[in-house]
Amino acid sequence: MPTVLPGARGQSEVPAPGVPEAAVLPVMPALRDLLPRGGLVRGTVVTMPEFGLLSLALAARASADGAWCGVAGISEAGILAAAGLGLDPERTLLVPDLGSAWPQVVASLLDGCEVVLLRPPSRPSAQARQRLEATLRRGHGVLLVAGDWPGAQVRLRVAAQGWTGLGAGHGRLRACCAQVIADGRGEAAHARTCWLWLPAEDGSVAIADPAEIPGQIITDPAPDAAPALKVVNGQ
Repeated sequence: MPTVLPGARGQSEVPAPGVPEAAVLPVMPALRDLLPRGGLVRGTVVTMPEFGLLSLALAARASADGAWCGVAGISEAGILAAAGLGLDPERTLLVPDLGSAWPQVVASLLDGCEVVLLRPPSRPSAQARQRLEATLRRGHGVLLVAGDWPGAQVRLRVAAQGWTGLGAGHGRLRACCAQVIADGRGEAAHARTCWLWLPAEDGSVAIADPAEIPGQIITDPAPDAAPALKVVNGQ
């Protein structure tokens, strides 16, 4: 079972990870082409507009390889779904309610975890952000933010998506084909695009090709805009 920690109302000791062996934490193969150096570069911030399967997928491989992970400010985080992706519940620390002093709580997690998935309850001040980034670099971890974080090294977003399995008002959602775009600063300045099953029918995350499902998912690109997906004639 994951360890549930109190928020700002209490302090808990977080197990410290071992000395980092590499500058990059691994991610599952389907996500490698989206990230500089093919993984999560230690000391950096990666953002997504909101919490979802992509957030958990980014942390899963590092956790499966033995990294301690923290999940902060996300009360609905599906640990069973994350475990299905490879995240180790025994090495996962949960802080569902961060409280008003949330930057201090997150700093404590960053001191002991190699990956921290955070949804800030409020926009951090520039001072709080700088302190957390300094803690992040000192601890050689990675901060995955569900929300906005000015100056993040990598930004991921789902530009288009569509579900298979829907018919004319009926059917069962089976899999989601999504176009994920990554950009950012430095090594991530050049935008990268990848089509993913998010999730596939078996719940996994994998490389996708919309052309493999004719008659169900089509793209409708518009000039200077991300392509939209439509689900048609599903069964």
